[in-house]
Amino acid sequence: MKQGQISPVFVITLLVLVVPAVAHQPFFEDKEFTAANPGHIKDPTISTAMYATLETPNDVDYYTFYGNNGESILLSITIPQIAGQENFTPIMALMGPELPSIDLPKQVIKPQNSGALILPPPENAKTFFEPFSRTSYWTRQEGYVKLPANGGYSVAVWDDSGQVGRYVFVIGDREVLGGDLAFPLKMKDYWTPVNWLISANHQGKADSNQTSGEQGSKKPMVQSDLGIVMSISIMAALAFILMNKRIE
Repeated sequence: MKQGQISPVFVITLLVLVVPAVAHQPFFEDKEFTAANPGHIKDPTISTAMYATLETPNDVDYYTFYGNNGESILLSITIPQIAGQENFTPIMALMGPELPSIDLPKQVIKPQNSGALILPPPENAKTFFEPFSRTSYWTRQEGYVKLPANGGYSVAVWDDSGQVGRYVFVIGDREVLGGDLAFPLKMKDYWTPVNWLISANHQGKADSNQTSGEQGSKKPMVQSDLGIVMSISIMAALAFILMNKRIE
């Protein structure tokens, strides 16, 4: 093999190691997903995980996608097992053409001429463990919805009790390699409890002279083994690069 060439065996080995760890295409709520600027899902049949946060009691996150009549789309929410989120149970509503005409909370903006279907969380949550990233989640609502018409659909996520917290909105079940290559860097901040961040912001304003060491001592332990997460994600990034590089 010439210098600079890449072994197909090496690429295949990387993919075998990486693909199980990226069953979903992960993305993060880098900007607030509002009704005016929702998170856009390019293909609702591809398994996509949106790592997002309800940051205030009245926060509502929105996602949009185009669907076809008769398509069966998986919609689900899981909750990272972060301290204080044991009872965090966001509600999810699918909104779009020819769905039932129902009332939604006043803070939820429903597109014009759209009906809605509410997917409430189940009474009993189960635990889901991701062995590759070594992170645990509580399962919430999960189910397939058959789309009644061609057109644009929206998904709204909110919490009726006004609780804040992290959640993962998952749509689609077809596994295709992809997602945010900055996953390991963003995951560390994501796994920090929202209530701690809010308290830290208030404390920072009240006492600007507090040392960084004192602040660090009050930060809770992160449940995820972020070293493993980073290693896997770097492998995923490398696999993407190798896939796009011509093998001669």
